Amino acid sequence: MRMLAYGASANSVDDYVWIGKSTSLESVKRFVRSIINIFGEEYLRSPTNEDVARLLEEGSQRGFPGMLGSIDCMHWTWKNCPTAWQGSHNDLNVLDHSPVFAQLAEGRASPCNYTVNGHEYNMGYYLADGIYPEWSILVKTIPAPPGNKHKYFSQQQESARKDVERAFGVLQTRFAIVHGPGRFWQPCVLKDIMTACIIMHNMTVEDERDCQLDNNFDFTDSVPVVEPSHVQTVPLTEFIQNHHRIRNTQTHKSLKNDLIEHLWQLKGSIAED
Repeated sequence: MRMLAYGASANSVDDYVWIGKSTSLESVKRFVRSIINIFGEEYLRSPTNEDVARLLEEGSQRGFPGMLGSIDCMHWTWKNCPTAWQGSHNDLNVLDHSPVFAQLAEGRASPCNYTVNGHEYNMGYYLADGIYPEWSILVKTIPAPPGNKHKYFSQQQESARKDVERAFGVLQTRFAIVHGPGRFWQPCVLKDIMTACIIMHNMTVEDERDCQLDNNFDFTDSVPVVEPSHVQTVPLTEFIQNHHRIRNTQTHKSLKNDLIEHLWQLKGSIAED
């Protein structure tokens, strides 16, 4: 935990745990892997119906009906990996390989229906910066807004989008190993460290909400029974249709225009109050 939270080197912990450097490094690898195996299913789960409803309510209160949050494809694992010369993982490449929209493409995502500027939509969206593509589930900022409406929209969008950057800043504050250069050579180990830190961060957030958690995670001698999934997979044609819906440029433009009008009207009502 000292190595994860404070970024301490393997040699620095030898004074009080009385183990060698190689053992400390191996302990970190096994610890983060155990965190992922035990808590990953719960704390890396996709949003439930209740989660989606809460996110939609929060987004609406901030002037963005239908907003599920902000997205910024962090490629920390690759940037801090000493073997980064092997390839390039910028935000767009990471987005293409991301499973964030997998449930939506497979038709298993929670329902998300809302109305903006008199028009109905059935897919939530995420705020993103200008580098991202014009997909129907992404609402980007306007680099050079031409008028007051567009300027106000850009200000509100960029302000709300800072949440994801603040969240990553909190993660770096809690776990200094995320903030510094990579301590291991293998990208898979760096990924495990990042994933474990995110899980523990989510656990902390839930604990701060005064949730009653079951902390009895002691191992037993019994072997868990793994039940195979019998859920019917989505047909290929439906998967392709959902894939095109996610990347629909026209829906992206219509949604952005509706949000521009919605925020401008919302600003007028606030000014009158």
